[in-house]
Parts: sequence; structure tokens; C-alpha cells
Amino acid sequence: MIEEAIAWIHSRKKFGSRPGLERIQALLDKVDNPEKKVPVIHIAGTNGKGSTVAYLRSILIEAGVTVGSFTSPYIEEFNERIAIDAQPIPDNQLIVYVEKYQPIVAELDRDPAISGITEFEILTAIMLDYFATEQVDVAIVEVGLGGLLDSTNVVKPILTAITTIGYDHMDVLGDTLNEIAGQKAGIIKKNVPVVTGKITKGPLIEIVEKAANETAKMYRYGEEYQVDYLRPDPTWGELFNFTDQAGKLTSLKVPLLGRHQVENAGVAIELYHLYCEQKGLPFEEKTIQKGLMKAQWPARMEKVSDEPLIVMDGAHNGHAMKRLVENVKREFRDYNINILFSALETKDVDQMLALLSEIPNAHIYLTTFEYPKALDLSRFDHLDSRFEVVSLWQFGLGELLEDMGADDLLLITGSLYFVSEEVRMKKVKGIIFDMDGLLFDTESIYCEANLVVAEKYGLPFTKEIYARFIGISDEEVWAELHKMFADHGEETVQKFIDESWGMAHDRFKTGEVDLKPGVHELLAYLEEKEIPR
Repeated sequence: MIEEAIAWIHSRKKFGSRPGLERIQALLDKVDNPEKKVPVIHIAGTNGKGSTVAYLRSILIEAGVTVGSFTSPYIEEFNERIAIDAQPIPDNQLIVYVEKYQPIVAELDRDPAISGITEFEILTAIMLDYFATEQVDVAIVEVGLGGLLDSTNVVKPILTAITTIGYDHMDVLGDTLNEIAGQKAGIIKKNVPVVTGKITKGPLIEIVEKAANETAKMYRYGEEYQVDYLRPDPTWGELFNFTDQAGKLTSLKVPLLGRHQVENAGVAIELYHLYCEQKGLPFEEKTIQKGLMKAQWPARMEKVSDEPLIVMDGAHNGHAMKRLVENVKREFRDYNINILFSALETKDVDQMLALLSEIPNAHIYLTTFEYPKALDLSRFDHLDSRFEVVSLWQFGLGELLEDMGADDLLLITGSLYFVSEEVRMKKVKGIIFDMDGLLFDTESIYCEANLVVAEKYGLPFTKEIYARFIGISDEEVWAELHKMFADHGEETVQKFIDESWGMAHDRFKTGEVDLKPGVHELLAYLEEKEIPR
């Protein structure tokens, strides 16, 4: 079962008490060193790594390149961390890899010198093994923590990038920006080109010195390539120009909101240009623009609802929060803003709250969630009138949604781990406190019914097709199905829709359904407060 496989991965420590590459290398040595068989674009940075991966991946897919990607943390489902052409590793294949690695890890655990292989090291090994087996053209690998001693630093990159340098994980990476930059520059390899994002002078000098020592040619933001911000796009997103040694690309658009997304896109475009040069591929503006527009990266200034207006952003440190605040003040200055905030105790919570307090017309709701070292609400004894503590975030979210009007914005932020809980619930139609008010898992029931009836009518319907429909209306789904299966005849497709939706609704009526995450906690809260349900 996939749940058991993921539970085994989670049973390992997230990070090792002894930083270094000895454990991951010992693990890879046991499986014929897949790290030597996968060409990698290696990306480090305090913020912007994920968005850069998303843009570059989408452009490469548009160019016809088979591309693996390795990201963290996951937002909607665990498997998405390891993907090929943006499709998460299938459950059955992840199970096979877990079963392969379990005895190997047990064997290595018996060696005191390398015992204690971590969750992230296992994921890194599975990722490389999977990509090598599937023979991807290139893998975009996001660093987990830092760079120099990160387990991904066993890869053999063809390109590297460092997106930004800011304060985060200082207990591991160092107390100054220069120290942090030195750790992230550890991914730079001999004669391998390196692209840098918008980085201030001091940390950039650290990176330049490392590149010089490795004779790695640098492509710096504002030097070898230039990004010129133009304006927000009226429909959501940002417009910009890009210039490098090949010339100028004008009026490009990214679908994510925020000036920093333009900077992330610039890193991705320059990496793509260098990849094209290495592989002899054409560097075409239409491929870049189509790729950018198809890029998806949840929880980055993501609008998940228009009515009411809800935006999610995974800003989880001062550097990211400052940019979020700038964008909110620019884009939503005419709104009354409610902020649902939670974070990890290991972060500089006071700094993030101070930055959020700079937003006019904002009321901040502090909450917590189920995760190790999640925010301790007991320390917020004395708050001014702009702050409020909500002990159960699901209940607080429901109350906020009920009271929202046309001039209100709900911003959910503070931690990618917190926002991922919200995303996994908000993206699914039948979620707790979603607009249809359902508290159980409708999606798996709809999907199961669709698969059964599709087989009856000979329609090539799959789970992957169903996943594309999550979060859109039934009417939009039906219209898309008629287009997708037009060759099978309108009458057949309509029978498929009527019967599969009817089958799902019959299942709902039985009451044999799984409650969504958080519902049991909500019911307990209602009982404790003696609120009728």
C-alpha cells in the first residue's frame, strides 16, 4: 500500500545529525550509482527555487525535452516531489522503490559510521534511481537545505543556479549572508556554468570567488542577462522583458503574481538558453512564452478563489515575507485584508508578523496546525487589536469565509507546510468549509465512478485525466469531456457523464464516505463548546 510506503519514508529522520554526503553516497553505491547517469540542472537559493524549477520545467516540456524534477516540500501530494514532465511518480512505482531500498537501508544502519540514513537522503536516492531508469533527458534538482552538504550535492550537474540569498536556517548555514552564500555556492562544480538571480553585493562576491576557483563561467542577473519589469497583467500575472547575449525578448508574461516571479523567470530563461547551447536546440521566444504561461506552482501568490477572494502564499522567512507584503500592498490596497497566519517555531515569527503589520486595513489571525514545531499559540498573551488567536485553523477559516464580502481578501501565509494543508483541502471540491459545504472526500468517489463507467463505454479515462479537473465546476468538466472524447460520439459521452455522476451521488446517499482531514477535530471542538451540529 502506498500509505505504508510513505509512512516508512516518514519514519526516518528528516535530516541527519551529522551533515555530510557519506550516507547518501553509501546508499547510491549500493544501487549502481544512478547519480552518474542523470544530467542535472542543480538549483539552490533561499527563496525562488521552486518557482524557478516550475518555469524551467514547463519551458523544457514545451521544447519537447523529457524532464525530471525534484522539489520540496510537497504541497498537494507526497509523490509530486519526484516527477517526470510534471507528472508525479506513480504510487505503484514509488512502492517498488521503497521495497528496493528498505533492506539496503537496514543493512547500512548496522554500520555505525553511516547509520541513520534520513528521509531526505532516501528520497534523493529514489529520485536519482527513478530518473536514471526512465532515462530522462535532464533532471532539475532543487537543493533541500544549503548546498555544500545537502544530499543532492552528489549529482553531476551540467548547469547550476543560485536564485537568492537571505536569512533562513541560520542554525545550520551560518549567521551572516556571506556564510549562507558560501554554503549555497557549494553546489558550483568545476567548469559547470552557474546562473545567479538578484543577489546583493556581499553574498554575490562569495559566489563569484567560488566560481572563479572552479573556473565556472558566471551568468549574473543585471550583468550577463537582464530582466526589465514592465507592469502587472490585468488578468493576473506579470509582464517583463528579458535580454541576454542572444538578444531581447519582449512582453513575456508569467502567470504568478509578484515582481520577484519575474526575477525567478529570468533565472529559468537563462538556464534554458545555456541548455539549448549545450544541446544544440533552438532558443525560441514562442517556446519560452508558451512554457511560462503553462507553468504551475501552487501557494505562490496563488488565487484559489474569486468569490470570496482568497490568496495563498508560502512565504516562510523574512526575505519572502517582505516581498509578499510589497505585492499585497501594491495589488490589494483597496481591500479589507484578513490574514490567516501560522508558521514553524524555528522561523523568525516576530519578524514576519512585524512585516505583515505594515499592511494597511489588515487583521491578522494567528493559528497553528499539526506539524512538528508548529507555532505555539501560548506565547501570544498580549496582542493589540489587529491580532486574534484562533486555536483551530479549520474553524477560523470557516468563520472568515462566512463573513467575507466583495471588498474583503483572505490571505493565508506563514509556512509552506501550513499552506500545503490548506491547498490540499481547497483544491478539492468536497473539502471542509469549501463553497458546497461538504465535509467528506467526494473526489475519490467521483474518480472511482468515472473509471468504472468509462470502462463500460470504452472511454480512455484515467486518474491522471481526472486530476486535471479538480477545482473546476461540473459544467466545465462536462464540456471538457465532450471535447476530449468527441470521437466516441456525443450520446456516448453524455451517457458516461450521467451514469458516473449518478453512481457517485448514490454512494454519497449511503453515508459510507471518508471524512476530510480536520473534520474529526472540528466535531470535537463543536462538542467541547456545546455548539449544535
